Amino acid sequence: MNSICPFFEVHQPYRLRWFWPDNKQGFDRYFDEKVNKEIFLKVAGKCYLPANRTLLELTDSTNGNFKASMSVTGTLLEQCLEWGEDVLDSFRDLAETGCIEFVDETCYHSLASLFGSKEEFMDEVKEHQRLVSELLGVTPRIFRNTEMLYNNSIAHFADQMGYKAIMSEGIERVLSGRSPDHVYKAKYADIAVLLRNYKLSDDIGYRFSSRWWEEYPLTANKWADWAFWNKGETLNIFMDYETFGEHQWEDTGIFDFLKALPGEVMDRGMRFLTPSQTIEAYKPAGDIDVGDFSTISWADVERDTSAWLGNDMQRRCFEEMKILGDYVKKTEDAELLRIWKHMLTSDHYYYMSTKWLGDGDVHSYFSIHNSPYDAAVNFMAALTDFKAHVFRTLTSTE
Repeated sequence: MNSICPFFEVHQPYRLRWFWPDNKQGFDRYFDEKVNKEIFLKVAGKCYLPANRTLLELTDSTNGNFKASMSVTGTLLEQCLEWGEDVLDSFRDLAETGCIEFVDETCYHSLASLFGSKEEFMDEVKEHQRLVSELLGVTPRIFRNTEMLYNNSIAHFADQMGYKAIMSEGIERVLSGRSPDHVYKAKYADIAVLLRNYKLSDDIGYRFSSRWWEEYPLTANKWADWAFWNKGETLNIFMDYETFGEHQWEDTGIFDFLKALPGEVMDRGMRFLTPSQTIEAYKPAGDIDVGDFSTISWADVERDTSAWLGNDMQRRCFEEMKILGDYVKKTEDAELLRIWKHMLTSDHYYYMSTKWLGDGDVHSYFSIHNSPYDAAVNFMAALTDFKAHVFRTLTSTE
């Protein structure tokens, strides 16, 4: 293995209120400020601030040889502006090092890329790029769609928007016997594709503190050995940033693991590269071909769209939102448009999943609902009220 390309998804949604109509208006009528602020501050204290400090220390202690990348969603950046300027400052500090590459995605971490028309998808990506440029002072060159959702059309539109590479999941049915540890090219677009090595990523993200795991405890030395013996040019390690301190608590040793990892990796002659450096260093080893009806993602065992659209409740809510979009835009009301976009955030549909066992545990994490059925009923109640407000607004302007 020549190099390692780490990437972190940094995201929190605006969660819906338990919907009982009252005298609240606008955004606060649908989204629970108290709950969202509490969760943001908790995760900021456990993850964002200490993890950002750790990355900053690693870039300094390695003389800039430690490299990584991350995508901070527009919803989280908005929460930073509301409740955590210190968190935003810490992301700015990382951007200023030049060692942490910031990656674009949909501003609202939404499912807009699954619409037939890609107009909303492209608008949200451009909005994210503007926000990152304004708040962090960088202009991303790499794209990573919501939850790594990928197909040929998504790659095509990312190419059209000028991105040099797109990230997704290194699932076997796409690779057809090939390794994920190479740079690839999209089948019908001039854009590089970086695929996640899900086993070595999940060894850290999911199995790190699992005492039932035969490899427990995972040390930086052990993981670096696995990486060294892995065949290929680039080992793409993509995971939720909340792995550090939230999903894996500090007392598991996850921060000690992160601090020790760069030294172990570099001691074995490997190097860290950002996504941009990775696609400059290696030529594509082949094409990635994913049809529009075979969309992949990094979610759950299936690694497809079923995490968000796998049951009738999810599909009904998604279709209702998609249809409502044209009417919301006709109102030319900025507040209504903001609410609609935040209701497209993928987490709302994720909470409605009726999968169980390991996948079910992941879907319930950070959910305010007691069950996926409660999540669906609450979403539809909010949507019904919101739809009535949209049409009243349209009628009053005619």
